[in-house]
Amino acid sequence: MTDIVDILNRLGIRTENHGVTTGTASWEGGGALNESFSPVDGAKIGAVRQAASEDYDRAVEAAALAFKKWRSIPAPRRGDIVRQMGDQLRERKHELGTLVSYEMGKSAQEGLGEVQEMIDICDFATGLSRQLYGLTMHSERPQHRMYEQWHPLGITGIITAFNFPVAVWSWNAMIAWVCGNVCVWKPSEKTPLTALACQQIILSVLRDNDLPEGVSCVVTGGREVGEWIAQDTRIALVSATGSIPMGRSVGEQVARRLGKSLLELGGNNAIIVTPSADLKVAIPAIVFGAVGTAGQRCTSTRRLIVHDSIFDEVKTRLISAYGQLKIGNPLDPAYHVGPLIDRHAVMQYEKAVEEIRQAGGTFAVEPGVLEGNAYASGCYVSPCIAEVENHWAMVQHETFAPILYLIRYHDVDEAIAVQNDVPQGLSSAIFTMDLRDAERFLSHTGSDCGIANVNIGTSGAEIGGAFGGEKETGGGRESGSDAWKAYMRRQTNTINYGTALPLAQGIKFEID
Repeated sequence: MTDIVDILNRLGIRTENHGVTTGTASWEGGGALNESFSPVDGAKIGAVRQAASEDYDRAVEAAALAFKKWRSIPAPRRGDIVRQMGDQLRERKHELGTLVSYEMGKSAQEGLGEVQEMIDICDFATGLSRQLYGLTMHSERPQHRMYEQWHPLGITGIITAFNFPVAVWSWNAMIAWVCGNVCVWKPSEKTPLTALACQQIILSVLRDNDLPEGVSCVVTGGREVGEWIAQDTRIALVSATGSIPMGRSVGEQVARRLGKSLLELGGNNAIIVTPSADLKVAIPAIVFGAVGTAGQRCTSTRRLIVHDSIFDEVKTRLISAYGQLKIGNPLDPAYHVGPLIDRHAVMQYEKAVEEIRQAGGTFAVEPGVLEGNAYASGCYVSPCIAEVENHWAMVQHETFAPILYLIRYHDVDEAIAVQNDVPQGLSSAIFTMDLRDAERFLSHTGSDCGIANVNIGTSGAEIGGAFGGEKETGGGRESGSDAWKAYMRRQTNTINYGTALPLAQGIKFEID
């Protein structure tokens, strides 16, 4: 704990009586006190005063004022400021990564990897700042020119989840900033300190560049803060990452006011393993996908769909691989699997396990909640594997825990149908050396997910590609490719440089 206190101090975070960092200053919020406990050892890390409604209003007002200046800065200059943010993150990578691991419970390597993902998106956004391209079109009218351009939206509201407490925010914020928007961020109430650490880093760059701190606002709190953002007509775009029920609520509230939303919600991701699969490649990918971050990624592998002819072999190899997993303190590199985020998550794990037993499922690798001094937080569970049927209720829904469902199939068309037969549509994968199977999986009659991979797992997307899913996953896209268009408004322009006024479609309208 001493090391964590030192890290917090180096990141500019007080561990007692901490205020809410929003708008143009840090002040004591008027809401309830939110204490952050580490799932690693159950220790209290610090306390954050949550925002009251007046604090939220001050933040949004500061953001609206800052937008007037920020949008007038040329995009390449905005990109350079984001580059400076990336440089600061490089300098603070170890401290911030360690805090991410300790407050959220993911492994030290994954904590550092999350900060590296932030650095990567800064680099991407810096280049993007010179590539916010529009199109030119030929007009049907003589001496007319048509083109389109993209303008900033205004205030982007960002609602993030605990499992990637800083990376997903950066996917949104860095792109939104180079597009000319300002940001109001509601981090997960389960990981508030990592958010405040990021805010300190960003504010230092804004101050160095004599820019208003309202460019980046953080409002800590619970569900009510998300509702304020969703209902606020001053927020042009709401990007929300989390559960499907949360996203449905946000989407409905934003749609009611005809606002824009970008939803990244739950996944129920499957890997198909065909008879031709290279199991030396497939097995590590399956295990990492299922147990990495203790199964708390939206891209975690939930379902494994295996051909009859190799079902027993795959199961045997997985049992052997799971037997090698070491569960313990995620800050110790000797361990593969850390804790779940809190005891409520453990209860959800236990509930799913009981539902599997009641439905008639059998466990190839047994579940359990771990006890003892090393697991004093009560948040450590055993990754497990259950043989199930895809249509069972618990298989149709996402449980944020290391539970892998093992399902048989007979031919590849059946496997793809099983893969698609869930309400969610985020990530998917197939392991095969058969070109026809791979292409069928990637075709328009194949996977219905936003992400479809061949011979790699469902987890671990790169920032260069657009990230997101279909169906109840929400349909939004973040990060790379042309996802930046969600953060801007398109405008079509026509210029008449002639002396006459010809109308489109040959319409005649003549007056003296």
